[in-house]
Amino acid sequence: MLSKNTLKFIKSLQLKKFRKQEQSFFVEGAKNVTELLQSDFEVTHLLCTKKFVEENHHLLPKVGGSFYEVSQQELESLGTFQSNDTALAVAKTKSNETFELGSNEWVIALDDVRDPGNLGTIIRIADWYGIRKILISKESADIYNPKVLHASMGSFTRIQFFITDLANFFSKGNYPVYGAFLEGKNIYEVEFGSGGIILMGNESNGISPEVGKFVSQKITIPRFGQAESLNVAIATSIICDNVKRQEHIFSKSKK
Repeated sequence: MLSKNTLKFIKSLQLKKFRKQEQSFFVEGAKNVTELLQSDFEVTHLLCTKKFVEENHHLLPKVGGSFYEVSQQELESLGTFQSNDTALAVAKTKSNETFELGSNEWVIALDDVRDPGNLGTIIRIADWYGIRKILISKESADIYNPKVLHASMGSFTRIQFFITDLANFFSKGNYPVYGAFLEGKNIYEVEFGSGGIILMGNESNGISPEVGKFVSQKITIPRFGQAESLNVAIATSIICDNVKRQEHIFSKSKK
């Protein structure tokens, strides 16, 4: 049976300050919970319905902590979903460790991307295109925000994150940085190298001047209609697609 302290603990994780304090987060729904159970995250609590147990009994040994079979009503009272008839899991956050950028590796960097839905979608996009690392500015949305995790549809379990001061990070290395600007070079005409950083900016203000000075190539998605701008997640997807398309064409030409 769930204790009052456990209920209070799980509900508190809806707030960033408690996620940071407890170094824990939660995910909801069958997709994110099953992805979490198959990852290297440390799962401390699993709350699920009889239906989830029957369909995913092979994953239950992955739970290193407490397991509770609960009702749909109990799940919905603890999480953020209006409807959840499957599961909710709590896991430990990972330490914020820097990573090395390989010479032939693509990385996404996000400068002050504040919308949780956009951040979660970009994580999913990175996973789709095989990009395994994302640099995130300290001003961006919290990667463990329930809305971010839900939008990522489990992709957060396969991405390595480093939350940092981007200007400071860029100043310590010599990286090819492709920054998205309205006045940049048409991405159809840009020769992307074999690796580098794709830098995306704030939803309203774009890339900040402090970070923008480290951009080695300003790029833009050509506009053919009348829309003033693109959603940052959509723009990230289009740029990643063009980068990977060039990579594919180049690899075929070498054969």
